[in-house]
Amino acid sequence: MAYKVDHEYDYLFKIVLIGDSGVGKSNILSRFTRNEFCLDSKSTIGVEFATRTLQVEGKTVKAQIWDTAGQERYRAITSAYYRGAVGALLVYDLTKKQTYDNVHRWLHELREHADSNIVIMLVGNKSDLRHLRAVPEEEGRFLAEKEGLSFLETSALDASNIERAFQVILLDIYQIIKKKALAAQQASATLPKGTTINVNNVNNNFDRKPCCST
Repeated sequence: MAYKVDHEYDYLFKIVLIGDSGVGKSNILSRFTRNEFCLDSKSTIGVEFATRTLQVEGKTVKAQIWDTAGQERYRAITSAYYRGAVGALLVYDLTKKQTYDNVHRWLHELREHADSNIVIMLVGNKSDLRHLRAVPEEEGRFLAEKEGLSFLETSALDASNIERAFQVILLDIYQIIKKKALAAQQASATLPKGTTINVNNVNNNFDRKPCCST
C-alpha cells in the first residue's frame, strides 16, 4: 500500500508489526502513534492499526501501522493483512531467546504472504531490560545482515529508538518508490515520440534485383 494522494499527505505506507505474542508490538505501536505505554497491555486479538503522519525528505508520509496478533490461533486471520504492506517490523523480545528463535518462522510467513519487495527491519525490543538479556545485540545484527534486513534494538517503555525505527523504515520505503518512479520516468523518456519514417526513402536504400536471375 503505497498510494499517492493530493491533499492531506503525499504517500500512504502500510507497515505491519509481526512477531511472537508478548514481545511488545502493541506498545511499540502506541508509543510511536500516541506516545503511550501500558505495562498491563493485553494480547492483541486479530488485528489493530493506528496512523501517524511524518515528513520524509520534504514529503508528507502517512504511516498506517498494523499490529498483528502473535498467537498461533489468530495467524490464519492475520496472514491476509500482509497483502499491500510495503514495510514490516519483525519484533522479538531480547530477554526471551525463544522469540528470537522464531524469527525465521515469521520471516518465512512474511515472505510467503507479502510483496517480494517489502522492506523489513528486525527489532530487538525491551532494551531497557539489559540485565535480563538473552540475545546479544551482535547476534541480532548478524542475523539481520544475513537475511538482508535493517536492525535496531528498541524499548517501548523508555521510547528508545522507537521513533528512529519508523523513520528509518519509512525513509527506505520512500527511497525505493522514488527510484522506481525515476526509472519509469527515464524509460518513458527514451522512447521515440512522433518519429516519422519516409517510406519512399527506405525503399530507395534497397538494391532491387529480379527474383529469378540467371
